[in-house]
Amino acid sequence: MQKNYDPAAIEAAVQSHWERKKSFTVSEDPAKEKFYCLSMFPYPSGKLHMGHVRNYTIGDVIARYQRMQGKNVLQPMGWDAFGLPAENAARKNRAAPAAWTYDNIDYMKGQLKRLGFGYDWDRELATCKPDYYKWEQWLFTELYKKGLVYRKNAVVNWDPVDQTVLANEQVIDGRGWRSGALVERREIPQWFIKITDYADELLDEIDNLEGWPDQVRTMQRNWIGRSYGVKMEFGIESATSDETLTIFTTRPDTLMGVTYVAVAGEHPLALQAAEGNPELTAFIDECRQGGTSEADLETIEKKGMPLGINAIHPVSGEPVPIYAANFVLMSYGTGAVMAVPAHDERDHAFARKYGIPIKQVIHPADGSQVDIQAAAYTDKGVLKDSGPFNDLTSEAAFDAIAEWLQARDKGEKTKNFRLRDWGVSRQRYWGTPIPMIHCEKCGIVPVPLEDLPVVLPEDIVYDENTINPIKADAEFAKCSCPECGGAARRETDTFDTFMESSWYYARYTCPGAETMLDERADYWLPVDHYVGGIEHAVLHLLYARFYHKLLRDAGLINSNEPFRNLLTQGMVVADTYYRDEASGAKHWYNPAEVEVERDEKGRPLSAKFAADGQPVEIGGIEKMSKSKNNGVDPQTLIDRYGADTVRLYTMFTSPPDQSLEWNDEGVEGSFRFLKRLWALAQKGLESLDAEASNDSDLVLGDAQKDARRELHETLKKALYDFDRQQFNTVVSACMTIVNSLYKLGDEAVDRVVLHEGLSIVLRLLGPIAPHISHHLWRGLGYGDDILAAGWPRVDEAALKQESIQYVVQVNGKVRAKIQVPADADKAAVEVAAMANDNVQKFIGEATVRKVIVVPNKLVNIVAK
Repeated sequence: MQKNYDPAAIEAAVQSHWERKKSFTVSEDPAKEKFYCLSMFPYPSGKLHMGHVRNYTIGDVIARYQRMQGKNVLQPMGWDAFGLPAENAARKNRAAPAAWTYDNIDYMKGQLKRLGFGYDWDRELATCKPDYYKWEQWLFTELYKKGLVYRKNAVVNWDPVDQTVLANEQVIDGRGWRSGALVERREIPQWFIKITDYADELLDEIDNLEGWPDQVRTMQRNWIGRSYGVKMEFGIESATSDETLTIFTTRPDTLMGVTYVAVAGEHPLALQAAEGNPELTAFIDECRQGGTSEADLETIEKKGMPLGINAIHPVSGEPVPIYAANFVLMSYGTGAVMAVPAHDERDHAFARKYGIPIKQVIHPADGSQVDIQAAAYTDKGVLKDSGPFNDLTSEAAFDAIAEWLQARDKGEKTKNFRLRDWGVSRQRYWGTPIPMIHCEKCGIVPVPLEDLPVVLPEDIVYDENTINPIKADAEFAKCSCPECGGAARRETDTFDTFMESSWYYARYTCPGAETMLDERADYWLPVDHYVGGIEHAVLHLLYARFYHKLLRDAGLINSNEPFRNLLTQGMVVADTYYRDEASGAKHWYNPAEVEVERDEKGRPLSAKFAADGQPVEIGGIEKMSKSKNNGVDPQTLIDRYGADTVRLYTMFTSPPDQSLEWNDEGVEGSFRFLKRLWALAQKGLESLDAEASNDSDLVLGDAQKDARRELHETLKKALYDFDRQQFNTVVSACMTIVNSLYKLGDEAVDRVVLHEGLSIVLRLLGPIAPHISHHLWRGLGYGDDILAAGWPRVDEAALKQESIQYVVQVNGKVRAKIQVPADADKAAVEVAAMANDNVQKFIGEATVRKVIVVPNKLVNIVAK
């Protein structure tokens, strides 16, 4: 074993050993307890960032820890390879997205291997490969046959820059999540999967996800948004048929306070009223601008125009005006809402703006008065001015009004969800082709299994005017109808990329399967521990839960949920520095380029750009990002310090679920610790007498017993923290152990404790800093492979103390320290304290008034 710690050489050798031995390749073993550990797979963007490194290190530590518990551990890795970034990069570089993607995969795979992550690479997948997306296409056709897939014209969020539809979850503050462009509303044909058919189950089973963070479970509950209310019919004045306006409300108690009805700009009533009305037509066009999410509707300025048509109140029979309003969408509910300005803040603001009456029908139950003109009263209470429902409480009125309407065929109780069906169509190229065929004779026909996959052509060339090459390629669209054999047209929309990421975890379990999944899936699923960012709480995790139920109902798996436990890691954050430019924009400087003056607590006082010596502004701590130029290149750190240092630092700096504040000095500190561990191992190797270490005749002295007690006390806490995944305190415990071992002498009995201590600290560090741990484990002769070593166990006998040290105070001041037998009672401790010469000196002629004994710690003598 070389004298100096050389991480590059050690890590290369250890990784070669793992690869040669296929250390992380696993198969099903019913005789062993399985553990499936998974980190959310990356988009192959080109290079790993520190967020990736932290996420995957956490997952790898958990997987290695479970393996050392004797479990059959699966930890796979793959690539979320479809999506717009590849397409945009390809257009910029005049290259095919496939080539760009595969090059990035090769580079990033090398980076992951360099970090020593224990992946079963035999299970690697890329979602852009036909052998993967073939089965997702097959499942889609099966869902279509079951009536769970449909196509309809829908008002969607349209990103004018990325030229595609966005799900509501992909619209942030009215802008596309990738392009940042203001979204528009468009009505186009879209494919949908009926996630709402599973809404009750998705919501009810959240209570069973006990291993998930409460925050994520709450976000999913709110997104699904189950509510109970009344669906009712408003008549339409001067309607020539039985046409009515269907409305859903969760507050039927406010029904008698309706003073207008609002409909979406795309509602048939609005479109009909706009014929020959240029002003209303222009307003409806304006309504089409902006996103379709509830957040967008909450923040926009509320606008409306009267249609010149009245609705008929279902109870009073009175006419109420109908307005087209920009805060109502056809895709939400029925596209119409009853407006009660007195008891809804939005309706109140709209009524005040347009001079619509405000009628109070709910009064505080305590009889107090409210100024209904100043603000809406939104609490529940007692009904007044409500005809047959006067004096009922809001709760009682719910049932009474529902029953009244139902008896007259004007309404009924019903359940509603905030969740909407999943729109899976995208209008861009780099995605899975939707496996449907359009035939003039037969209509829409799914592609048969024998004709799958519908392969996306990869060898394409962009020109400046082409948004989607397969839409522009007439040959791609040409096909024959599977039913009649006639000429037909292939669907040219592609799937939302969340389709691929919603089932990849399942495909890992049965690589090479000749069906979507086989019997191996039920051995490994559900995933025992899933690691990823909380930003995926709705976008990915809800879709994956839904997809798992689809797989179950297709007879492919037996479990109900995909992920038993979920860890949402914190962000990696770092300092930011900038200068304001003449244009008003900010120019951001990487922290590595900036010299910072700090105070005694490490807080920045001033900063300057090293290249020119001129000041830069301190922007505060932000998430590492390209936009703020405050990222740290993991590859640079690996090249300088080694992978173990990077791994150790990311685990030591903060608990996994909290933000990690980057500090270059902390990286240096982690490197110094590993060098200190290496030097300690050298000491052990040079002085260790194998026979003495195993000689049962050796008797430990008090110093060695104290050292072993401290060792096993620290181990006990570290084992507890490992189970809680508080890896930062585990690293701290390892540092404590190393410091304790350095205090040992050179006697044979000291070497016994050193040998034991090193074996413990190496196993504790094994999951976190695996390369140095593996190398030292073999070099010190503990075994051939630390991965096969048993997890360290606490020696309870070592924790027993023969004597305990007490601090003795006289009138609150420390006057002595005494050793008493560990089993001494309170009286014996008092006697020992009073017998101490120094204690007697400070008591003198005073009278002892009281003796207070704090067990195992302190004796306080009060003398006056």
